[in-house]
Amino acid sequence: MTDIQARPNRLPWPPIIYLVAIAISIALGLLYPLPWISAPLSDILFAAGWLLVAAMVALDFSAMRTMARAKTTIRPDKASEHLVTTGAFSFTRNPIYLGNTLLMIGVGLITGIAWFLPLAIIAAFATQKLAIEREERHLEARFGKRYRDYAKRVRRWI
Repeated sequence: MTDIQARPNRLPWPPIIYLVAIAISIALGLLYPLPWISAPLSDILFAAGWLLVAAMVALDFSAMRTMARAKTTIRPDKASEHLVTTGAFSFTRNPIYLGNTLLMIGVGLITGIAWFLPLAIIAAFATQKLAIEREERHLEARFGKRYRDYAKRVRRWI
């Protein structure tokens, strides 16, 4: 078994990346606050932020429940036992990472800390480079044509 078949990564990059991005957003918001949009548009953005947080909860719950039912790991540093293609995975190959990104954007809109918005994009890009691309190679090595067919049908993000 090759290293990429055994596990996608040695470290669980995505939670580390998003936690660091959140910490940096908060620190920059305190040290170098950016201007924010005033009412009434800020009220609409506040409500939109809560909708994004609700979408994140729904995505994460669906993805975790689907993975548990399939008896495969949720950990990004462990080997996948089964290819999961149902639930949230039927419309995005990375529902938990998408949910993490939506959470950061939602919190930025709720709190008015503009730093969350660009750092959410940076975190998503870093997650793609450090985790997703390697996870995709892992899934292809383990599941072959089944994974390639799934990847053709379902987009990486949305």
